[in-house]
Amino acid sequence: MINKIKVKDLVEELKLEVVCGKKGLNRRITSKMFSRPGVELAGLFDFYEEDRIQVIGTKEYTFFHWLNENDQLERISKLFREKTPCFIFSNNFEVPQVFIDNSEKTKIPILRSPKRTTQLINDVTTYLAEELAETINMHGVLVDVHGVGVLIRGESGIGKSEAALELLKRGHKLIADDNVIIYEKEVGTLIGKPPKLLETYMEIRGIGIVNVMRLFGASVYRHKKRITLVVDLELAEDNREYDRLGVEEQTIKILNTDVPYIKIPIRPGRNMASLIEVAALNRRLRYMGFNAAQEFIDNLNKYIQTQQDEDDEE
Repeated sequence: MINKIKVKDLVEELKLEVVCGKKGLNRRITSKMFSRPGVELAGLFDFYEEDRIQVIGTKEYTFFHWLNENDQLERISKLFREKTPCFIFSNNFEVPQVFIDNSEKTKIPILRSPKRTTQLINDVTTYLAEELAETINMHGVLVDVHGVGVLIRGESGIGKSEAALELLKRGHKLIADDNVIIYEKEVGTLIGKPPKLLETYMEIRGIGIVNVMRLFGASVYRHKKRITLVVDLELAEDNREYDRLGVEEQTIKILNTDVPYIKIPIRPGRNMASLIEVAALNRRLRYMGFNAAQEFIDNLNKYIQTQQDEDDEE
């Protein structure tokens, strides 16, 4: 699924001033890229990316004032196309009247930011990359445990939210409960966040909906987190084999990214929160290059080899 955002979303997120063209704030933004129309101001429109946000920075603003009045009128009118979502002026530049006239005519918003051009472009690029990335919705709970983004999955009613609630009481953080929106910032980097309607809320069976920030304080919530471990909770089966060493790391593919993956069997009396906490810490150690399972195997092999050598000497 590809997100669709509107100009008004950009205004709200980046705290931009709407100079004119308020009637066009519902225009769709479809391109992740922005454009700085310097070449177009010079008169070349063969390569004009009209479907992109147009950023007017110091260079464009300065060059515009070098043009004579006729060139200003002609070239600025050509910038305002049907697919153009908006114009953004950096540095709190005063918007020339010719831009305002075309904005009112075409209902294309003109926005303004106090930030320097480079910082403005960084903010716009980051926001568009996240909001227009391909996303999927996944049933589960996303928590930040010791800095590790853990996506807890399992059948409905198995205890995902209850385990997450115990983790929050231990000082860890909730990102999303029940419904996790996942997008790929780049291949190898998955980010999870909640739907806006569900931010800070959890559903606990028998209790109902609770607001974790009001219960435990602002420190137990963050609005997004990179997913670096997927934990599946499932009812334990007596005749099923479970990994008891963990030498070979399993992964699961989400979008185009492989994420480390483990299964934890549930039995009466097992503390799910403690197990998830240990799994997160173990994942963190592996990221740092330490593999406890491999260390155990190496020590075992050394012990066996030592015993064999002693037997040969006898």
